Amino acid sequence: MLKKLSLRSRIFVAMILLVAIASVLIAGVTIYQYREQSKDYHKDRLERKEGQIQQSIAYTLQETTYPVTTENLSLIFKDEIYRIADIHNVNFNIYDLEGNLIKTSKPRFRNDSISLHLEPQIINMLSNTVEKRYVQDDMAAGDEYQASYTYIVDDKFKPLGILNLPYYQDNSFNDMELKEFLMRLGVVYLFMLLIAIVLAYFISKYITRSLKTISDKITQTDITKRNEKIFIENPGHEIGKLIESYNDMIDELEISAAKLGRSERERAWREMAKQVAHEIKNPLTPMRLSVQSFERKFNPEDPDVHKKVKEYSRTLIQQIDTLSSIASAFSSFAEMPAQQNENINVVKIVKLALDIFNEKYIHFVADEEEIIAKLDRTQLIRVITNLVKNAIQAIPEVNSPRILVSVVSEGSKVKISVADNGIGIQDGFKDKVFEPKFTTKSSGMGLGLGMVKNIVETYSGSINFTSQPGKGTVFTVIFPKTVKKYNNKRL
Repeated sequence: MLKKLSLRSRIFVAMILLVAIASVLIAGVTIYQYREQSKDYHKDRLERKEGQIQQSIAYTLQETTYPVTTENLSLIFKDEIYRIADIHNVNFNIYDLEGNLIKTSKPRFRNDSISLHLEPQIINMLSNTVEKRYVQDDMAAGDEYQASYTYIVDDKFKPLGILNLPYYQDNSFNDMELKEFLMRLGVVYLFMLLIAIVLAYFISKYITRSLKTISDKITQTDITKRNEKIFIENPGHEIGKLIESYNDMIDELEISAAKLGRSERERAWREMAKQVAHEIKNPLTPMRLSVQSFERKFNPEDPDVHKKVKEYSRTLIQQIDTLSSIASAFSSFAEMPAQQNENINVVKIVKLALDIFNEKYIHFVADEEEIIAKLDRTQLIRVITNLVKNAIQAIPEVNSPRILVSVVSEGSKVKISVADNGIGIQDGFKDKVFEPKFTTKSSGMGLGLGMVKNIVETYSGSINFTSQPGKGTVFTVIFPKTVKKYNNKRL
């Protein structure tokens, strides 16, 4: 998902995620810190309470008149245990060394097995610890509490009994403080997030602005035209290197394009010269043979001499016409006449171009009587005549030949179609149709469709075709129409 986003979006999302993740981590650390502080507070508080109770017990043992033994603990603390509990505001229990309950400070004692007798595990843990102190986590009525166990000793540090101090952890105050702190922190985080969104938007825009400029220039780079270099004030080091590399590439591209264009033109003209030479040789050979034959067989006294001279002249004229046609085609392709652009009625001009053809199977249709476009009249006629000539040459062996020329208005465009039911174009030749020297005919130079494509593209138009071998071909030419209405006379 993230890979499909633009660089600017990635930077924006990354900055927002960074702030969000940082906020979550800080909140998590804050909660953890509060919990740890609460644990440390209750641990210290339990130790303080335990120490205070032990001091009070030690003082009572010093002041008592009873012998300080385990058996007398119930007598020594008969009433004193309540006084100590009231002073320190905590309840505690006294067990003998076997774990049997001796005395408790609770006003009302529930005689359950847990309170009356300590588990052997507790006594073992207490006796085996170095500090002679054991703290157990437990539950009572759904509340968590800690129970500490320490020895009650005499002045010679001899164990007399076991002091049990239950300690209930009240976290309501800390939880309330944590909740209030998190609420304040949430407001701060929200404010920080809004600031981060604004900053991320402008920072990502600033960072990617230069990259977008470079990207747009690279997208517009075309070897067939002059490309502009990139100039950005005070770019960063990395962007500056990228711009410098792009500008160097543009320089090299222009040099390469110039060399390539010159090479292509030279190659094209060499190929064209070869093609022209070949086409000129074709009529010259029969002309040479005709002259030699006439010279060898000419007899002034032959009664049919006039007829033979006429046939000889007709042969020469045909070959001369072929040479003239070749010269005209080459001249038309090599140098187009100056354009005389004007607002013309395409329907009328196309119909005029078809008037020079006498074939009965050529038909013309138009969906409107007037479609105006700004074109050169002569060039448009040249486009139509070349397309129609190609169509005529494609249907020499068809039983019911048909050529349909149509002019149709499509929105802001005018579409001219020339369709025939001829032999069609083979798939292997479709990519070469508009090449200047390409032809599938036994005669001609193959310059017609190349010239047509050149004319059409000069007027910001397009030409394409569809063809099925054995069924026919449709050439389609599209020109932009003239939008504005003109009061002057349209041609």
